[in-house]
Amino acid sequence: MSIPAPFTSRVMEIEKDWIDYNGHLNMAYYNVLFDRGADEGFELMGMGPSYAKERRFTSYTAEVHICYVRELHLGDRVTASLQILDNDEKRIRFFQELRHVDGWLAATSENLMLHVNMAGPKVAPFPPDIQAKVDAMRAAHAALPVPERAGRSIGIKRKS
Repeated sequence: MSIPAPFTSRVMEIEKDWIDYNGHLNMAYYNVLFDRGADEGFELMGMGPSYAKERRFTSYTAEVHICYVRELHLGDRVTASLQILDNDEKRIRFFQELRHVDGWLAATSENLMLHVNMAGPKVAPFPPDIQAKVDAMRAAHAALPVPERAGRSIGIKRKS
């Protein structure tokens, strides 16, 4: 399997129903775009819709942190990257950037994903074949710099 570093999704277009009363992309739909991009990256690792249907394993988001950098508007076209920062036998921590096709950064998202056995549902180890693909993608991404926005927390900085 050829592994892009970072993985980049297909081009996605902002839809009319996603625009809010402020005239720009509603905050919820940034997450939709990130999710669609992540789905493409997870498909590359063997964890797409057929994985859930046939093998009865899936992924759940445990935590997400989105930073909104620049507004998107109707008709804008974007891609979502995916960079694995860390993983173990049950979890993947990954970082995404949502970029306009012109190259500018619209938003970032850092995620902690849990691998879930749908029979429980309960968190479960990756099967060996999937673990190998996750490890291979992480290895391909290991040479990438840690994104500046990774590991951020929310807070109000006070002047002393």
